[in-house]
Amino acid sequence: MELTTFNEEKYHIIAIDGELDASSALKLDDTIEQAIQQGQKSLLFDCEKLHYISSPGIGVFTSRIDDHEQNKISLVLYGMNDKVFNVFKILGLDKILPIVNSKAEAKKLIDGALNKD
Repeated sequence: MELTTFNEEKYHIIAIDGELDASSALKLDDTIEQAIQQGQKSLLFDCEKLHYISSPGIGVFTSRIDDHEQNKISLVLYGMNDKVFNVFKILGLDKILPIVNSKAEAKKLIDGALNKD
């Protein structure tokens, strides 16, 4: 798995390329932690090139839900293929984690959440 991180306007984007499994989950978790330490408040996860996700990969996202809520960090996943989305849906995580089709939708969702605060 490869991760690419960059800022686009006020959004911090983490692009995931490849398979998110036990061997790569720690790398993503470290990348998220770095973003939090840098004070990023709007995290977008580009999942367009994410081909596979395992339980430890899912755990990276679910283990940080409370952190994001407590620190007022907005996060949105976008661009998942059907196979990866179905994993989230089967587990009911599509009800807990915001998942949209495109980067534009992700930005709109975060902007809406920020305007509520």
